[in-house]
Amino acid sequence: MANGLRVAIMGATGAVGAELLALLDERSFPLKDLTLLASPRSAGTTLTFKGEAIPVQALGEGSFDGIDLVLASAGGSVSEEWLPKAVAAGAVCIDNSSAYRMDPSVPLVVPEVNPEAARTHQGIIANPNCTTILMALAVWPLHQVQPVQRLVVATYQSASGAGARAMEEVKQQARAILAGEEPVAEAFPYPLAFNLFPHNSPLNEQGYCQEEMKMVNETRKIFGADSLRISATCVRVPVLRAHSEAVNIEFAAPFSPQEAKALLAQAPGVRVVEDWARNYFPMPMEASGQDDVLVGRIRQDISNPNALELWLSGDQIRKGAALNAVQIAELLQVPQAVGVTH
Repeated sequence: MANGLRVAIMGATGAVGAELLALLDERSFPLKDLTLLASPRSAGTTLTFKGEAIPVQALGEGSFDGIDLVLASAGGSVSEEWLPKAVAAGAVCIDNSSAYRMDPSVPLVVPEVNPEAARTHQGIIANPNCTTILMALAVWPLHQVQPVQRLVVATYQSASGAGARAMEEVKQQARAILAGEEPVAEAFPYPLAFNLFPHNSPLNEQGYCQEEMKMVNETRKIFGADSLRISATCVRVPVLRAHSEAVNIEFAAPFSPQEAKALLAQAPGVRVVEDWARNYFPMPMEASGQDDVLVGRIRQDISNPNALELWLSGDQIRKGAALNAVQIAELLQVPQAVGVTH
């Protein structure tokens, strides 16, 4: 780590933190030094990076001294408290929480969609919600050819969206149910193993939950389309890792499935997975651990000649969180292309 940036991972011991570590290694990110930050209860533990044991430090005053880049995945309240301090210390922060996503002064970036937005940062760049990122990769290539008029999406969200503890809880619940015992729910309000329920984030007065409104508001901001009509229904399903989505895309005029498939086959960050003879399409089991969002079952909406249907699966921890953050950090290494102002 002799050359490169001095990087801090905030929330290093979580599921996304672990993935950030793996990606910095896999993608040979230019590192000069690496600092691992977490809550006081995790301080003193060690994590391995490139064969070296690195101690985890408690997040506190002075944590960002000398740091160039902060990759934050420690929750909204933690980001709100500490990222302004990191910026004041001279660091650029890429935040995986919802704290700054809808702040007009903070760019919300999916590198395959709106990399130019990164040039407007004032120290903080927001990473979108996982479901938003996955949908954006599949819809944006089509939107560029013919602007989307309306999106109707249903999500099938894995336990990984609630972190490592939730993933372990689903395993424990499955073992309990199979043993004839009562499953215990702590990470979620209800047992998720062998069950599903609408996303448990807070509901607004219109009956839409917070997760659904993230998809609405964030997609509009990323696409630069304030009037884009979007309706989402988000559901927790008993899958360990990788989210899936059923997306209905309405245009002003017909858009052939064949053209859509050809466009998506060339789109960055997307892999078309279709075998109609075998009824084989994207599955979360196969999307887990993959960088690409798997997209398939691209078909004409038989109820609307101007609409297409598609199905996708993508790794929530990887492209839906850690990979997108690292890709944003990589953008910042090309100032002549991105025009970083900080």
